[in-house]
Amino acid sequence: MVAVVAFAAGLFVVVSVLASSVVTVVLPRGVRTRIGRVVFITVRILFKVRIRSSTSYETRDRVLALYAPISLLALLGTWVIGLMAGYTAMMWAVGVHPLRAAFTMAAGSLTTLGLLTPHTLPQIVLAISAAVFGLGELALLITFLPNIYSDLHRRERDVTKLRTSAGQPPEGVNILVRLHRLERLDARTELWVQWTDWFVEVEEAQTAFLDGAALAASCLALPRDYEAELCIRTGYLFLRRMADLFGLPFDPDPAPTDPIAVTQEEFDEVYGRMADAGLPLRARDESWRDFAGWRVNYDEVLIRLANLVEAPVAPWSSDRGLVAGHSLTFIERIRQ
Repeated sequence: MVAVVAFAAGLFVVVSVLASSVVTVVLPRGVRTRIGRVVFITVRILFKVRIRSSTSYETRDRVLALYAPISLLALLGTWVIGLMAGYTAMMWAVGVHPLRAAFTMAAGSLTTLGLLTPHTLPQIVLAISAAVFGLGELALLITFLPNIYSDLHRRERDVTKLRTSAGQPPEGVNILVRLHRLERLDARTELWVQWTDWFVEVEEAQTAFLDGAALAASCLALPRDYEAELCIRTGYLFLRRMADLFGLPFDPDPAPTDPIAVTQEEFDEVYGRMADAGLPLRARDESWRDFAGWRVNYDEVLIRLANLVEAPVAPWSSDRGLVAGHSLTFIERIRQ
């Protein structure tokens, strides 16, 4: 009975590790896995202890810059340890004694070193499967890290270009003002298309372009901008998918009149900047109503994600908290 339980437990661990690695590396979209979630939250707690006494954003940002690579390495190490532990339990269950010998055979099979020779058919089957899965995991790791670095480099290049049109820190209003000054306001559609594709590819959203598209759709006294509206919808849908990935709550069907984190006074200030720049604008009150109706679709989830990742301070996103009525989740409390 003990051997049966040990074999079942080892098989469960191996299957869980393989499922986590396949979902993380092979599946072309973000899906939560229990192993990954535990690893990332654990590393996050350790980083939180490290930066607890720091009040400088620069210091916190410098330390947290290592969070992603260390978390990935910790996840890879967890997969390897999990496979070794699972196969050790199964080897022991099929008669490889003592436990040290079971571990040696499991490790030798996973790494294809062949430290011990299996004798019975169950041991041979386990050794062969361990070698196959061990080589498979190694192939996944070899391709995973270069690919993710290449993707991040390419995507960050686009984010760097954002400073040209949105400023630093980025603001949606700067996009419209600068296009107007260059007499290229009609080129805004090209930007919405470009960043719609970026949202789809990255499954993230750049706040400045979401706000810029929302301002364009709600404030400009020009023919209806369908690309801006499509950009907003694409952006908030993928923001919501990111929130689902991290287990962050949000209202999937907010009313246009629900409160948002941007106040009307802040909107009026931005509206005034656009008016001073000479942009053709609709009535202020009508523009505010429509802007709030667009912003409410991504307001809550945007604030939660910005706070979670400690995004650089930027207007209307990482510079504020949730409006009344929204409580913090466990992972958000960890971040604080």
